[in-house]
Amino acid sequence: MSLKIIHTADWHLGQTFFGYDREEEHDAFLNWLVDTLAEQQTDVLLIAGDVFDVANPSASAQRRFFHFLKEANRRNPHLQVIVVAGNHDSAARLESPIPLLEELNTSIVGIIRRTESGEIDFDSLVIPLYNKEKKREGWCLAVPYLRQGDYPAPEEGHDTYIAGINRMYRQLYDFADARRQPGEALVAMGHLHATGAELSDDDRSERIIMGGLESVSSDTFDEGLAYTALGHIHKAQRIGGRENLRYSGSPLPMSFSETNYRHQVVAVTVENGCLSDVEPLPVPLFAALHRIPEQPASPEEVVEQLAGLPVANQEEGDEPARWPYVEVRVLLTEPDPGFRHRVEEALADKAVRLTSIVPSYPKREEADTVRPLSYNDLQRIAPLDMLKHAFTSKYGGELPEDIESLFNDVMREVSL
Repeated sequence: MSLKIIHTADWHLGQTFFGYDREEEHDAFLNWLVDTLAEQQTDVLLIAGDVFDVANPSASAQRRFFHFLKEANRRNPHLQVIVVAGNHDSAARLESPIPLLEELNTSIVGIIRRTESGEIDFDSLVIPLYNKEKKREGWCLAVPYLRQGDYPAPEEGHDTYIAGINRMYRQLYDFADARRQPGEALVAMGHLHATGAELSDDDRSERIIMGGLESVSSDTFDEGLAYTALGHIHKAQRIGGRENLRYSGSPLPMSFSETNYRHQVVAVTVENGCLSDVEPLPVPLFAALHRIPEQPASPEEVVEQLAGLPVANQEEGDEPARWPYVEVRVLLTEPDPGFRHRVEEALADKAVRLTSIVPSYPKREEADTVRPLSYNDLQRIAPLDMLKHAFTSKYGGELPEDIESLFNDVMREVSL
């Protein structure tokens, strides 16, 4: 028999994107996922952490999650859902509705429990996996985001976070392996940063905990695992060249570096205890991300391009929630304090949502060596010369006469 799994993670329900709420984007994804789970006749849904964007999510974000679970169960009554907490989630809050969610065949693991003797309760981390005929096809090693001390203690000597995580997965694998019968698969979950994972540029929610010192090697995950479903990194990818060790990535874009990137969930098929198929399923894009222009241009060129964007027409069903997010990129050769106002005027009637204005400056060749200045050197530099040097360093040109004149007026006033 086979087991059909869909792996997803990093929903970040309740997140805002540059101040814009994403409720309709999340609704569109969750509705699509409910349909996909039913169409694929999925047996198990794995959600590998960061269900919510913050530890204390809003009532609407929690309602959205519970409504999804109810609809997924209604459309696909045999579906089993397993959720682990991520670093954005409150482990205790995520687990609090377990008595109710068990009725929806949903298991949530947020807290690492211990026995009366102080040992980790591995039994609470190992969940049996069933197919639609309710035949047990394997076991899930459901490991949430691990904090210091969540893992088994070392037998002796100095301990590190990485060593603790390795110990957790090794001991948990042995515990589950002793339980399984021939033909049953072992599937692991985790919310962590794996060594070699490609990060998204400028992603504000993809935090690398402990300065990257927590990076876990692919060797942590035993070769006997049929599949390992990871969360925390927002780009879908294999790790360590292993087809069965993957991040599903986030279902929604998290930064403008993802303008040409297709988000996905991962459909996995396990047969007779082994991985037989992996298929990425692209998530439909609800609201696009645009960088205008693609390469920084002068303020005049940028405003001209913005003025040419389509005009909003809500009377014809133009939904503001579907308007693309826009990052404006400008090349400045001198200060332009009125640029933002001109951008906002150009976009006032456009079917887009302005997120940010990103300035860049002409590249200039730096001297090979710069001699550090002493206090006496600084005392001999005229303030105007310092301003000219700073302006040239930033904008690449000479200080405009009007700015020099204004600066001289200020200098005269402060010397009175």
